[in-house]
Amino acid sequence: MAYRKTPAEIRRLEAAREHLVVCATEVVADVGWAQASVTAVADAAGIAAGSVYQHFSSKSALAVEVFRRAAQREVDVLGEVLEGDGDPADRLRRGVEVFARRALENHDLAYALLAAPAEPAVGAERLAFRRRYRALFASVIEEGIAGDQLPRQDPEITAAALTGAIGEVLVHPLSTSASEDADLLVSGLTSVALRCAGAAAVISGS
Repeated sequence: MAYRKTPAEIRRLEAAREHLVVCATEVVADVGWAQASVTAVADAAGIAAGSVYQHFSSKSALAVEVFRRAAQREVDVLGEVLEGDGDPADRLRRGVEVFARRALENHDLAYALLAAPAEPAVGAERLAFRRRYRALFASVIEEGIAGDQLPRQDPEITAAALTGAIGEVLVHPLSTSASEDADLLVSGLTSVALRCAGAAAVISGS
């Protein structure tokens, strides 16, 4: 008869796996993908390196899980803003502002998610999540066009341009230790986003 784990064992394994992902995320933020070895993650989690493979088949599988978890949180937050209350142009402004401020406040992890050198499996996840960001931006732009609040345009092209521009603007300040005026950077980025979408003027307020 095949052995079945008890509910208590399953909960213990799930908790251990969760702890491992949390520790791996912290290691990636500290040293980047390339230096986030299985040994480094195991040390951070307080376990033997071999124990990591009880939860993940490889370093790549662990890296993908770390990326998915962290990136999904950002997609969820952006989605809440873009799909929330207010007219589409204002939601677009607030969405870009929230995304940028979260990145600047958690710059090490944000750089790892956006641009830090990583193995191909993580690179593939980046592309998949860029498509999710594009879909969110395209949806709010389509809504603005339908309500005559934004000019007619191809929402997919504008959304792709926005996704690329936001990442490009943030990469340098995220990758260096040089001080940046966060308010000025965010203000400039939101202004660019509104112009890109065809909003008549920068919307003020929070």
